[in-house]
Amino acid sequence: MTLDVPNLKGDYDERLRAEAAEPTLEVPTAPPTKKTQIIAIYGKGGIGKSFTLANLSHMMAEQGKRVLLIGCDPKSDTTSLLFGGKACPTIIETSTRKKLAGEEVKIGDVCFKRDGVFAMELGGPEVGRGCGGRGIIHGFELLEKLGFHDWDFDYVLLDFLGDVVCGGFGLPIARDMAQKVILVASNDLQSLYVANNVCSAVQYFRKMGGNVGVAGLVINKDDGTGEAAAFAEAVGIPILAAIPQDDDLRKKSANYQIVGTAKSQWGDLFAGLGDAVAVAPPGHPHPLTQDGLLGLFSAEETGADFVLTPASDEDMRGKNAAPKKSLEVVYDDV
Repeated sequence: MTLDVPNLKGDYDERLRAEAAEPTLEVPTAPPTKKTQIIAIYGKGGIGKSFTLANLSHMMAEQGKRVLLIGCDPKSDTTSLLFGGKACPTIIETSTRKKLAGEEVKIGDVCFKRDGVFAMELGGPEVGRGCGGRGIIHGFELLEKLGFHDWDFDYVLLDFLGDVVCGGFGLPIARDMAQKVILVASNDLQSLYVANNVCSAVQYFRKMGGNVGVAGLVINKDDGTGEAAAFAEAVGIPILAAIPQDDDLRKKSANYQIVGTAKSQWGDLFAGLGDAVAVAPPGHPHPLTQDGLLGLFSAEETGADFVLTPASDEDMRGKNAAPKKSLEVVYDDV
């Protein structure tokens, strides 16, 4: 009689190979399994994320969607356009005040609504008195205590500052809090540099086993020069909308007027953006090198053809430059 002895050595080797295998970078293309789509929007400070999101969220609500807009920028300017310029109390400052008074934070203290859009601001610490990234983490911890995972929304839009690369601002990507990322940029080098950095962060965390992808790019203040479109093509992400550089948009934004509505001449633009955001799958971007990014622009504008000239020790010492005494041992002739 022959006994079937398990090949323990072979099984052990297989388990080791499985553990050592590189994580897959394949992007899931199936519809989100959760009813709520959580979308993180990143971009350079001042590029127009708040303008884009306030109008996008308003239009999505008009389309019959339940939308929660959360400002995750220490400037707390995400909801100002939505609320006619009025600053709503932030979660961080409200939490601090309530804690000192021995009270608990309630939904009505930090969440406000307009025309079907629910909105709140995480806020940030006072200047020089804390870490903005830690403030973001604290804000989401409080949202969980308020029942975030039980809320019933079709979309949760998170407005994140893209210039900062610390862990707090990378939270949605690092912890798979969002299903996808959307970038906002313009036809300028600095905003595309930030967009490229976010693509790099997405790819880094995918190698660590993360699942967040980039769904696309919104070009804001599009002057038609084409650098942002060239960037999107180079990294392999779609353009979800191109919002033109227009004086009417500038004036309405400055006066806290919503244009993401069917009553506005810009209604169709934001309706199209809403449709694109809803169906765009998380993609797998290919971040550019610094030279590749500079290559999107004319060398006359960026100085991309500049040749680096190394400095010497004499250059650094300037007027103090003098021949150095040698440490070499020199023997006299006998």
